[in-house]
Amino acid sequence: MTEYLNGTELHQLTGYARKSQQSEWLKAHSIPHRVDNGRVIVSRVHVQAWLEGKHTISSNGPNWGKIA
Repeated sequence: MTEYLNGTELHQLTGYARKSQQSEWLKAHSIPHRVDNGRVIVSRVHVQAWLEGKHTISSNGPNWGKIA
């Protein structure tokens, strides 16, 4: 098992086959993911956290507010 969901698992999770729809579904459910050259990349850790009701944070860079 790899760290990231494969295409079949992503389809099962989102209910969509098209990458754009998968990405929108993930965004609507606050599951961090990346789109890279048409691939949707989703970590199993983030999906597991979402299933457990834990809040996951998607970061686009450093949190400058945490620097004192």
